[in-house]
Amino acid sequence: MADKFGILAKFDTPADIMHAAEKVRDAGFKRWDVITPFPIHGMDGAMGLKRSWVPRFTIVGGTTGFITGMSMIFYTNAFDYKILIGGKPLFSPFFAFPVSYELTILFSAFASIIGMFILNKLPMHYHSALKADKVAEMSDDKFFLYIESEDPQFDDTKTRTFIEGLHPVEVSDMEK
Repeated sequence: MADKFGILAKFDTPADIMHAAEKVRDAGFKRWDVITPFPIHGMDGAMGLKRSWVPRFTIVGGTTGFITGMSMIFYTNAFDYKILIGGKPLFSPFFAFPVSYELTILFSAFASIIGMFILNKLPMHYHSALKADKVAEMSDDKFFLYIESEDPQFDDTKTRTFIEGLHPVEVSDMEK
């Protein structure tokens, strides 16, 4: 099949998909994924996924928000609109803190969302898994694993034999 996206395997239980993911990871496949109706604790480790970069986006956004808030209040009070009230200093971090705190939260939230969209390659308006006949089961009560045909180790017969050795309920081809 020229328009083959990969091979899809269906499993009945979270334990089965977890075991299959470990085997695929250990076999050295690079372009593969699992589709489950709910998060499975430990699946990231079973798939060999590294820690997410989203917290790094968040800390950069939060730091930027805090510095922006402090700088904005400093510039406004010390240069742009100087008002001496009761001998108080033109700038103090104590009265700049509420604005900086709110901007820290705002920028952190935006950075987290933007980072998540970038890292997840969203918006993804189409995926070949949506063409599978069993797409309703993917979001209900079954567990799926697919290996893409673009994987460097992918060989149609060897990969199919390997997947069948994982004891899935069903194995099928995925169209592009």
